[in-house]
Amino acid sequence: MSISFMSVSFASNNPIDNPLRIAVSSNFTPVLKKLLLEFHQQTNINTQIISGATGALFLQIKHGAPFDIFIAADSVRPKLLEQQKLILINSRKTYAIGQLALLSMHNKAQLSDLALTLQKIPKYFAIANPEIAPYGKAAKQTLQHLGLWQQYQKRLITGININQTFAQVRSQAVSSGLVANSQLIMNKLDGVVIPSSYHQPIKQQLVIIKNRANIDHAKRLSQFLLSPKIQQKIVSYGYANNVLTELPIQPLIRPLIQQGKTNAKP
Repeated sequence: MSISFMSVSFASNNPIDNPLRIAVSSNFTPVLKKLLLEFHQQTNINTQIISGATGALFLQIKHGAPFDIFIAADSVRPKLLEQQKLILINSRKTYAIGQLALLSMHNKAQLSDLALTLQKIPKYFAIANPEIAPYGKAAKQTLQHLGLWQQYQKRLITGININQTFAQVRSQAVSSGLVANSQLIMNKLDGVVIPSSYHQPIKQQLVIIKNRANIDHAKRLSQFLLSPKIQQKIVSYGYANNVLTELPIQPLIRPLIQQGKTNAKP
């Protein structure tokens, strides 16, 4: 389990104010750091970021970690916290729809030949841990959708979160992998966005932890992130429009990869 603590400190009118402690998924951390600059200008609220894999942060909250708001990379953990009555009533909101992307520092694939590119199984391939990282779960679903999960399993390098996976590919320690599209946008890199029909929607939700002193500040951050202006900014950083409904993955009549041919369509 890996959790990173980082402070985003700003001046406050009240020096004894405790900072708003934000537990945030690894994929959204770089975007949140940019957005918090504007949030502080509007509110003068002090903040502290605790970044990590969604699954790891969920376990921390479940065991009493002193976080005020949880900005997850899925909807599963926020729902579980809601069921366990650990969050403020009606605070569970979808703030972003994540997009998965194929990144290779050696080859540039096009969407039209995505399945053929993935058929050329590399020596190693990077994904985030499917058990704790939502983007890792989507990566596994994508490979299963393409009929490639069995072939790839022994070649996988799994990161503890999507940031580690991205670093592995960008440093060329691993030749290619499935990362968050927002990481490509933020770092001005080219890749291929995986069609949303290849995996379940990466519906990213936030919740406000109850029985905390900073509930009012957490509500203001939630309202800020859900405002139309900030929603547009989130989309510009590589997320899909926040209008998707949760649909099952369409079953395949036959594998997309079969005997050296691809049946994939964008």
